[in-house]
Amino acid sequence: MKQPPITRRRLFQLAGVGGATLVAPAALNRPAYGQAVSPGATQAGTASSQSTLTKIDVTPIIEGGVAWYDVAQWGVEGKGWQDTERFYDRLPARAKSTVRSAVWNLSRDSAGMLTRFETDSTVFYARYRLNSSSLDMFHMPATGVSGLDIYGRTSSGVDRWLAGAKPATQLVEQRLVAGVDPGRRLYTAYLPLYNGVDSLQIGVDPGASFQGVQPRTERPAVFYGTSIMQGGVSSRPGMSITAILGRRFDCPTINLGFSGNGTMDLPVGELLTEVDASVYVIDCLPNMTPAMVEERTEPLVRLLREARPDTPILLVEDRTYANAAFVELSRQRHAGNRAALHAAYMNLRTSGVKHLFYLKGDNLVGDDGEGEVDGSHPSDLGMVRYCDAYEQVLRPILAIAS
Repeated sequence: MKQPPITRRRLFQLAGVGGATLVAPAALNRPAYGQAVSPGATQAGTASSQSTLTKIDVTPIIEGGVAWYDVAQWGVEGKGWQDTERFYDRLPARAKSTVRSAVWNLSRDSAGMLTRFETDSTVFYARYRLNSSSLDMFHMPATGVSGLDIYGRTSSGVDRWLAGAKPATQLVEQRLVAGVDPGRRLYTAYLPLYNGVDSLQIGVDPGASFQGVQPRTERPAVFYGTSIMQGGVSSRPGMSITAILGRRFDCPTINLGFSGNGTMDLPVGELLTEVDASVYVIDCLPNMTPAMVEERTEPLVRLLREARPDTPILLVEDRTYANAAFVELSRQRHAGNRAALHAAYMNLRTSGVKHLFYLKGDNLVGDDGEGEVDGSHPSDLGMVRYCDAYEQVLRPILAIAS
């Protein structure tokens, strides 16, 4: 059966006047390993954002038979502001006096940042200094908290994992991989999720060609959320929600996940309005109570809508605790938070707020209880499932926004 065109009106019809979920009408259409992506399509099957790459020549420092390139010379994606206190901070320096101290401290983590470059090197190194000597957590390995991932783009246009750093000290200097197939290609390096970076250099063969790829200028998808959005507790940076979705849609993303502190704060909302986003995603319920959701959702959405009248806003329910099948308190918390969020959503729509969407939380990490590490934070499997749910909603929204 032929699907009707995907329009804003059609999206609201899919959501339903009283419905609590928005789903795309088409099945996911991602290529299998090595499958070519057709011209004009991305890895997720949406309109392509693969604009002409802006590449710059960079002068390396040659040390110990390695050509070291300083990432600061061409830049990182995942920053909504350039006026930061440190280069790899997520919030502008002035936010230190407006957001809560816990949010500010977490904004020093480099979650969601990435850098891209082209080279024909067959060997890769990384050298970076971390802000904190706390390299891991009880439920998240050092490769996720403090690690670095390198992805390479295949000849068919698909980004695949190549190598990662295994940090054991605050100063990391490692050969990541050797024996890479010859040929010049695009690479992406994902930065640590729960640690900050003071400096970062990519090392290659001194005889290899190398150009930094400047950050894309397309409007980014902006995600405001909790520890889950920050990347907890994926095994490596490339498996965070924003990293996975950025690859699927081939678009820039900004990760404003703050562990334990994604609570719909209006000072954070004020900062969000400064970013010309393709979509605002609000995924804060895991850190909130029903009373907080009732109090804060509508003011945050109205703040965003007043500043950005046409930017889509997606409200997301909380994922389901793995033990909810057995623990009444878990079920009560989900029910209370979700009822409060949906009531706010309906109030906003009834009052005329446009371009507002909603995603249910029932199956964000699957329905089998196997998608979480500690019953709360997604594993890599849970992150993929999260992104499957997100993709169904965001694909048509981003297609219209573009």
